[in-house]
Amino acid sequence: MPTPWLHQDPTTLTLYGAYEAGEPTRTPHRQSPERPVPPRPAYGPSTDGHADLQQGRLRLGVSRDGLPLRLGVRDGNPSDSPETPGAIAACVALGLDGVRGIVADSKAYCKRTRGLCREQGVGLITLVPRTCTVRQEVEAWGQQHGVLPLWLEKPGRPRQEPPRRWHGQSVLRRVPVEDADGRLDRAELRLLVVHSSPLAHQTAVASAAAQAKEAERITAPVQHGEARWFACAADAEEAIAEYEGRGQGRRGRQPQPWRSHALHYRGEAGSVPKKRTPRGRPPKTAVPQVESRYRLVVRREALVPSGEAYGWTVLATTLRPEVCTDAEMLQAYQEQHMTVEPGFRWIKNPAAISPVWLEKPERIAALAMLTVVGLLVYAVIQRHVRLSP
Repeated sequence: MPTPWLHQDPTTLTLYGAYEAGEPTRTPHRQSPERPVPPRPAYGPSTDGHADLQQGRLRLGVSRDGLPLRLGVRDGNPSDSPETPGAIAACVALGLDGVRGIVADSKAYCKRTRGLCREQGVGLITLVPRTCTVRQEVEAWGQQHGVLPLWLEKPGRPRQEPPRRWHGQSVLRRVPVEDADGRLDRAELRLLVVHSSPLAHQTAVASAAAQAKEAERITAPVQHGEARWFACAADAEEAIAEYEGRGQGRRGRQPQPWRSHALHYRGEAGSVPKKRTPRGRPPKTAVPQVESRYRLVVRREALVPSGEAYGWTVLATTLRPEVCTDAEMLQAYQEQHMTVEPGFRWIKNPAAISPVWLEKPERIAALAMLTVVGLLVYAVIQRHVRLSP
């Protein structure tokens, strides 16, 4: 069976029980293969919605047909970035013939992973996280560059809708890498900036819905701010500084509680009835006493990004253009959601392994192995059904 790409991603295995807390058995990120050590259940970010239960972590590697080729069992709460280099080294140790590279999610984009791929000559395709400066720079370059070459086109869903198109172009940028001894260096990395029309439509719809929800949630804070009165302009300015994160003793970056709106505060003078000190009803001929007060006026501003900012993503690869073209690189990453993700869905449902309690860590590893063997049988049967005439 041809396996040009090895797709890998982690998931969780939920477990019941109060397990003893011990020393973590995570593999150091500078060690090449993963050690065959039993996992220790622990609390961590759960993808199953069971934050109250302990769990183990499965790292699954599958072919483009969804056939599992490798399984890694780790502790319940490791960080994915340090674990990814060890997983890649274990994939290389398999020695699979015909494998052009490894496809992984944005967790694989780290300095040590890039350094390991450069040392081992491993092809890697991964998504660049949005927080990286190089992604923001390349996205801005793509938006200013105009219309990029068309690499992929598919019919609409449903077919009455316009075709789905992916435009992109690859560029070279120098990024930091880390070697096995922890030394930092800089090396050229090939980045593919992609504009996807389906992603642009999906992001625009999600952004409009999020902005409408935020507009509802912002009403109460605005009304609370406008209902406050202050004795002098200095008190009003102090309150404005507190709302804007510029209060006394606050340092660092200003907080941004709202993503789709900006609130602008200003003080406005007004007159309110002055409180009478003597008791009793005032005489009819008495002139009402007023005093000057200050209140806040809040102006809302909706932050609506331009339509050209939607639908952009950046992929990174260590492969040269003559080995893997831009279109093949894009196609390989799109297969990530059609290969490893269905395997995870099968493990959760219809396999539907309910949370269990296993006393020994070795039995937890055995359960993970049986789960993936069942996935292998299911994927082989599914492949034969698809290829049958």
